[in-house]
Amino acid sequence: MQDFLIDLFKDQSYDEHNFFLIAGPCVIESEELLLEVADKVAAICKHLGIPYIFKSSYRKANRTSSNSFTGIGDETALGYLKKTGEKYHLPVTTDIHAHDEAAPAAKYADILQIPAFLCRQTDLLVAAAETGKVVNVKKGQFLSGESMRFAVEKIKNAGNEKIMLTERGTTFGYQDLVVDYRNIPAMKKFGYPVVMDCTHSLQQPNQISGVTGGNPQLISTIAKAAIASGVDGLFIETHPNPAVAKSDGANMLKLDLLESLLGQLIRIRKAVI
Repeated sequence: MQDFLIDLFKDQSYDEHNFFLIAGPCVIESEELLLEVADKVAAICKHLGIPYIFKSSYRKANRTSSNSFTGIGDETALGYLKKTGEKYHLPVTTDIHAHDEAAPAAKYADILQIPAFLCRQTDLLVAAAETGKVVNVKKGQFLSGESMRFAVEKIKNAGNEKIMLTERGTTFGYQDLVVDYRNIPAMKKFGYPVVMDCTHSLQQPNQISGVTGGNPQLISTIAKAAIASGVDGLFIETHPNPAVAKSDGANMLKLDLLESLLGQLIRIRKAVI
């Protein structure tokens, strides 16, 4: 495990042979939601010995429809995110969408996440790198794993080597995604942790309704194949009741199903390492 990951997880006890988990609700809807999810997932991960990063977006900029929920206010949401991390002694991560969001978000988050659509935005990558925080870049739906070396180079050239790369599927037609697991070993060659986004990889974007669809029944399939392919971490958005979630409800894993899935994944991990 890279030194920057060891530092992130310094307040947690875990099995060093396990994958790490990035999990939380897609968007910050309320303080109560963050605390509920963090409380349950932190307890599960502690029991299973999985290092855990709490994730929730303070604002959703990439929405299909202008009528879609985008957030509760930046300062309020970021404050709730930081408070949640401090309460449960967890590193926290959130998306940023423009270069001028990097420095403000870095005051609250330990990891800055670059959305897949924006992974080629040089100013954004450089601004995130210059904060000194860990930068997690999601691979664009339109890119190969090999081509992510250019994102890595931009961050390194800005003086930051605390980098993670996340696979989140490849565009398949107009309204579907498919996962090419060759991207995992391709990105691991760069020498940085590689994460599998098990929920966004199942999106069905660009629906006529203006609301992204998904196939959450396949989350376990995506996750199991990713562990067998050698990923270092898993990204799983989860919610107590995805049916009423204000963003990506069609893709999130119901919170009550998480512990059973993680237990299965640990067994696969032990078989392949």
